[in-house]
Amino acid sequence: MNLDLTLRTEIQKATIALFNTSIPLQLQPTNQEFEGSHTVVCFPFTKVSKKSPEETARVIGEYLQTNSGLVSKFNVVKGFLNLSINDSVWVNVFESIYSNPSFGQLASNGKEIMVEYSSPNTNKPLHLGHLRNNFLGWSVAEIYKANGYKVHKVQIINDRGIHICKSMAAWKLYGNGETPQSSGLKGDKLVGKYYVEFDKVFKSQIKELEEKGVVKEVAEKETPIMKLAIDMLQKWEQKDPETVSLWKMMNGWVYEGFAVTYKRMGVDFEKLYYESETYLLGKEEVLRGLDKGIFFKKEDGSVWVDLTGDGLDQKVLLRSDGTSVYMTQDFGTAILRFRDFPKIEKQVYTVGNEQEYHFKVLFLILAKLGYEWAKECYHLSYGMVDLPSGKMKSREGTVVDADDLMEEMVEEASKQTKELGKIDEMGSGELEKLSEMIGMGALKFFLLKVDPKKRMLFDPAESIQLQGHTGPFIQYTHARIRSILRKAASQNITGEVKDITSLEPMERDVIFRINQYIHKLEEASREYSPAVIANYAFELAKGYNQFYQAIPIFNETDQGKLKFRIAFSGVVADVLKKAMGLLGIEVPERM
Repeated sequence: MNLDLTLRTEIQKATIALFNTSIPLQLQPTNQEFEGSHTVVCFPFTKVSKKSPEETARVIGEYLQTNSGLVSKFNVVKGFLNLSINDSVWVNVFESIYSNPSFGQLASNGKEIMVEYSSPNTNKPLHLGHLRNNFLGWSVAEIYKANGYKVHKVQIINDRGIHICKSMAAWKLYGNGETPQSSGLKGDKLVGKYYVEFDKVFKSQIKELEEKGVVKEVAEKETPIMKLAIDMLQKWEQKDPETVSLWKMMNGWVYEGFAVTYKRMGVDFEKLYYESETYLLGKEEVLRGLDKGIFFKKEDGSVWVDLTGDGLDQKVLLRSDGTSVYMTQDFGTAILRFRDFPKIEKQVYTVGNEQEYHFKVLFLILAKLGYEWAKECYHLSYGMVDLPSGKMKSREGTVVDADDLMEEMVEEASKQTKELGKIDEMGSGELEKLSEMIGMGALKFFLLKVDPKKRMLFDPAESIQLQGHTGPFIQYTHARIRSILRKAASQNITGEVKDITSLEPMERDVIFRINQYIHKLEEASREYSPAVIANYAFELAKGYNQFYQAIPIFNETDQGKLKFRIAFSGVVADVLKKAMGLLGIEVPERM
């Protein structure tokens, strides 16, 4: 039963009967401080009712209560009509959900969308910011799947450019042939080590030149190590065999390291794009735009676009030495993706908000180049992640390493699980799996429960708590319900919805929340916000826990009610599992 649709139909019937007209209506969840589940905004009806908002709401409420068979009672707050739905209707709503194994998965709508996330540089390991990026992009993709879309998960790997050559230059100068095997370091961490080494040497060489009277701006370009990196970039674009061989070797180390990190994150990709393969197409587009007068060339040979007429500024597209910038490869990547997947109607870029200007420029230039689909490109911008005072351990001392953070979260989950003393019957393998589930669930939930647009503070200690607005709280609720269902099975009590005519208020509230799941799926996709699903799961778990504390299930002597509550509990567990699954979080059977 689609309650909202049925209720809308009945309200329309009421307005036709009362005011001889039907106008669009606003139906929304009732504010928690008032009684009821659905609220009708009655101000628009006053034009045809010729009554005050309060009187209009009252007469509509009375009509619905008398004629619809849906409304048990109502109350009016100014021009808002708050409706309480009959228990029999809620039971019908629940029964339709209980009997639908596909609840929470909308039918295919025939539409395709692409979601890009991760998109790292191959000169350093992934960090805390990458965790929010990956979890966010992956979750948005899964939410769109649940809404009936065919989703293509992709990333662009920034595997070329001066930043890559910096690691290469430092390794060539100071590496002494070091490899991941010889050092015992993950490949991405080894390459990141030399990126840090480059920066240290670079700053030292700048200082030496400044002491000789060279101004800083000139010194930055004249340091031997920077000259080597620039020379490597030029040689790479010229396909110098020795340079390309070194580049392939070091990038190979990084990919092996990334694969380990992605596996633990639980994210996947359908297709990988590489900047080294897309930048040439981007350069072709720049030259095409230059021929058409969309771009212009400066005296030093660099190519630019003038966006001052659009309220932006001038942007370089090709350097004077002919090498590409990020914007160049982004042209090529966007064009290639629409060629590879011509049916996609939207391309979503999951990138931090510090790149908002970059994407404004990118989408504007693509439109100027004549690509109609440019208006269907969307920047899923998200805020930075801050930490409380006292940073967690980090390889480099400046950013929190993703591997380190994930490991620390799992270790903390293992420690807390042991302290709770509920693991006596668990083997070491089961405990290890549970700790991974709780630690990663805590991390993902905490990073996803905040609106993506907002800057957030990640508190590891708070995120792992079993009580409060956390992932482990929801996981524990699911495990508790699974325990109830196991007990019911051991007593041969099966879930059933039969001859139920009345509900406890808490049961009614939980059924209302379950019924909201489809609306939350739609809202989450519309807002590109897994936070909608995270907070929904928390409210559902909280509502069930309130029911569980107030109404002991197995003390019920009425067999019909007992079987209903087993069915009721099972549906809550299933919806929690589906909702958390959209966040990439597993829920345990026992905890």
